Amino acid sequence: MSEGKKIALVTGANKGIGFEIARQLGGRDITVLVGARDLARGEEAIQKLRAEKIEAVLVQLDVTNQTSIDAAAAFIDQAYGRLDILVNNAAISVGEWSTPPSQLSLEDLQKTFATNVFGAFAVIKAMLPLLHRSQAGRIVNLSSEMGSLSINSDADSPIAQFPPTLAYNASKTALNTLTVFFAKELQGTPIKVNSVSPGYVATDLNGHSGYLTAEQGARVPVTYATLLADGPTGGFFGANGQIAW
Repeated sequence: MSEGKKIALVTGANKGIGFEIARQLGGRDITVLVGARDLARGEEAIQKLRAEKIEAVLVQLDVTNQTSIDAAAAFIDQAYGRLDILVNNAAISVGEWSTPPSQLSLEDLQKTFATNVFGAFAVIKAMLPLLHRSQAGRIVNLSSEMGSLSINSDADSPIAQFPPTLAYNASKTALNTLTVFFAKELQGTPIKVNSVSPGYVATDLNGHSGYLTAEQGARVPVTYATLLADGPTGGFFGANGQIAW
């Protein structure tokens, strides 16, 4: 690995949008660290990426386990000494599609936040010292229009017509809050933090009901993961530009 080659960590990168983000970053001659909870699935993803001549390294990472997060950070520190790009992609939706808020279980809400919010928060905190060593650190939080309070409260919005998904939507709203406050803290540093919506992508999470492919959905996250120095920070963006909070 050359000293000038960027290092990117993508959480939940063994499949779906995360895998495609890793593939597209690797296609830009960036070393991709494939964060995966399941080693077997992660190894399968690594082999696919390497078959395309991408420099890919498997990092076992369970974003709900602090020991796992700390071990991943220690490995990156020892192997590379820095991190240039962090993409918080790992997310879940636990058995709540079409469940009215009053019927949603506290357990499902807690499980969703454990991965989508607390996991992202813990990973950012653990990786931040490594990102500070980068000349141009980038943090991309994979969000969704479903986390926009403006859109959800607009009765004419197509998203407002979706079945209720309180836990998932609220977790993305909270993730956007992380973006705002970490960006505020990091003002004056080379690190940029943005929330990005990939759009309605066909994934396991939505039963492959989305109309975009993973390849299409990965384009915007990759763009914001590789922003130039004059790019924005502390914003919420999609394929068509800025999204209302």
